[in-house]
Amino acid sequence: MIGVRRLLILLGAAALLAGLFWPWLSRLPIGRLPGDFAIHRQNVHIYIPLATSLVASVVLTLLFWFLRK
Repeated sequence: MIGVRRLLILLGAAALLAGLFWPWLSRLPIGRLPGDFAIHRQNVHIYIPLATSLVASVVLTLLFWFLRK
């Protein structure tokens, strides 16, 4: 049970830090990679972050893999 508490506290702290540093984090090119599709029509705007999702998946997979060892 303590592991879940620690995880929730760490996730909350990470969300807080991301919120505080958002003005600087928003300038990074993450989310606007080649392979991210944006469809703009008259009344419809669709954004499909395919490449960003793949990069995030690989990074998180490697991070959790290294943490398990």
